[in-house]
Amino acid sequence: MVQLPKLNELGFFEIRLESIGGLGANLAGKMLAEAGVMGVGLNGVSFSSYGSEKKGSPVKAHIRFCDADARIRDTSPVERPHVVGIFHENLSKTVNVISGIYEDSIVLVNSKKSPEELKEQLKLKGGIIAVVDATGISLAENNRVNMAMLGGLFRLCEFLDPEFMKGVVRKSLEKKYPGAVQPALNTFQRGYDEVKFQTFALAEGDKMPDFVRMDTPVLGYETQPIGGVITNPGNSILKDLSISRAGMMPHFDDDKCIHCAACDNVCPDFCFVWEELPDKKGRPQMFLQGIDYQYCKGCLKCVQACPTEALSSELEEAGYAENHRVAHRFDLAL
Repeated sequence: MVQLPKLNELGFFEIRLESIGGLGANLAGKMLAEAGVMGVGLNGVSFSSYGSEKKGSPVKAHIRFCDADARIRDTSPVERPHVVGIFHENLSKTVNVISGIYEDSIVLVNSKKSPEELKEQLKLKGGIIAVVDATGISLAENNRVNMAMLGGLFRLCEFLDPEFMKGVVRKSLEKKYPGAVQPALNTFQRGYDEVKFQTFALAEGDKMPDFVRMDTPVLGYETQPIGGVITNPGNSILKDLSISRAGMMPHFDDDKCIHCAACDNVCPDFCFVWEELPDKKGRPQMFLQGIDYQYCKGCLKCVQACPTEALSSELEEAGYAENHRVAHRFDLAL
């Protein structure tokens, strides 16, 4: 019988996937649970939580395993995960993705950054950071991010059988999409092979942060605002769409730009920053200054609309957006 490496006080091994709608975390959670139940004979359950606008918005997938002779009667969200899979590193800007982890929990991040950089970004006090460039792998293999992340998660969960997972991939794709089988298997294997680990010990005398339910204070009859007031309304200043990008982003070449505004006409989020300046004859004209990447979700409609190739589709490198942002429309200090 397969032995789970760690159990909480209720006898469960728990995994939480932090993602955005469209990257396949929901499916990845279901496949993880299937591999545990059908592959190695554990009891398991998988379910997800997300809002009405799933695509592009934060999504959580919860997976819970226990021994075969036990039962799972708990379908509450995973609050204290042994493993966390973060499908997009920029989620940490808006979501407390490491909430509730133990000092020996494993955090798998889709990123090109080093574990030390991610420790600083995630404000991690202790634990194991595992890094895999799932986006780069998926683009290279013409497949999806979730398959590379699954490979990394199987590497972390040694009690699961990766060969069983490959069989599930073949079975689900070979009839309808035979051409997609090998790219999916390649992506899974590379995710499994290319994970890098680093352990960070909790400082002496320090302790892990307390879990905060659903990233907000618990609201009840004693704590809810009077009249149902929305305390954090949606607004363009706080909005950050960078978590919606899935690997590719527009790159602006000022030398090729003719300032025709074709890009601005198709941009759904008004990412382009303009300034009124005199032209060669001294007449006022609007000149494109660049892209505010806080609002860019990587749809690349601007690249298709540009007549001069001043905008091109390029792989998002770590730190590129932060280093190439321009002052946004409210002239706030960045």
